[in-house]
This record gives sequence, structure tokens and C-alpha cells, in this order.
Amino acid sequence: MEGLKRVAVICILRNQTNFLLLKRFNEPLKGLYVPVGGKVDPYENPYETALREVKEEAGLELEKMRFCGTLVETSPSNYNWMSFIYEAEVDYFEPPICNEGILEWHDFNNIDTFPTPKTDFFIYRYVLNKQPFALNAVYNEKVELLSMIEETENVKVV
Repeated sequence: MEGLKRVAVICILRNQTNFLLLKRFNEPLKGLYVPVGGKVDPYENPYETALREVKEEAGLELEKMRFCGTLVETSPSNYNWMSFIYEAEVDYFEPPICNEGILEWHDFNNIDTFPTPKTDFFIYRYVLNKQPFALNAVYNEKVELLSMIEETENVKVV
């Protein structure tokens, strides 16, 4: 159904201030660096999805992940998502080959040197500060970010 939110997870794998990011091969967000993650399958809850996606994309079998917050993305186009964000502190490892894109470690301090969604900078900062969040992002028809509110504190961040 047009405009209906799709449910997904964003799985942040972190080694100190380094994040394992995926340079996506496919739309949406083709060519951008994003955390691993994906759509919630039927009869699956977001936490189970997070563990599954980390195993499928990064080859890690985690026992647990920390729930960090949510990102709701709304646009007049087909880009409408409700994402649950999870994080795990992991030891550094050599990223495996992934059919979704190229996995690479990137330091948060260099985030402005490579292409990433505008929302993700804020997500990483909240995660590093262990601060819960509920982000509500609004886009135009070209999926350009118009505004973003952090709803737990009712603060406009973009």
C-alpha cells in the first residue's frame, strides 16, 4: 500500500568510536555507507531481525544487542520507514564479503569524509553517548531531508 511504513532494523556494530558500515550496492541508499540491517520478516520481532541481519551481513553470531532508539522516516514518495536501532560493542574483525555491499570500518570522527545518510550522524552520536532517542525525519518527494525532531526531548536536530 502506497505510503505505508515498512518496518526495519539498523544494527550498529561498534569498536570504540569505529563503526562497521556497509557501502550499499542497491537502493534505497545505493552508494551510501550505512550500518547493517534490513526488513523485519513476517512473524519475526525487531530484536530477532537484528540478530539475524548481523549474522547474514557481517557473519557475527551475537548473543545480545542493546536497543538504542527509533527512527521514523516519512516522505510523499515510497521512502517510508519505521526502524528500530540496536547496537553491539564488538572486537575488531576483518569484514567478510557481503552480497549487500562492501563492509568497512569507519571512525565517527571522520564521518564527514564519506557519503552517509544525514540522519546517521545523529544516530551514531546518540549511540556513543548511550542516550536513548526517538527520531522523526521528514523528507520531500526527492527524499531530501527537510527536518528531524528528537521526540523524547522534543528537540529539532535538523
